[in-house]
Amino acid sequence: MPKRILQGVVTSAANEQTVTVSVERRFKHPLLQKTVRKSKKYRAHDEKNAFKAGDTVRIIECAPKSKTKRWEVLEG
Repeated sequence: MPKRILQGVVTSAANEQTVTVSVERRFKHPLLQKTVRKSKKYRAHDEKNAFKAGDTVRIIECAPKSKTKRWEVLEG
């Protein structure tokens, strides 16, 4: 099964080797037919501390790195 790749914006880079990425998805509401925006935050592994808040990054699924990290930064 292929690994999922998501694109989002870094909201926090306060922790060592970790960034918090906010991923937004848009879909049409089934009954109201209105476009709805939902966002979810993922904690991703950033080996070199290369990214800061506001950067757009792509993250990929990986084996668990810690209690909360199951993603790693693919590219900026």
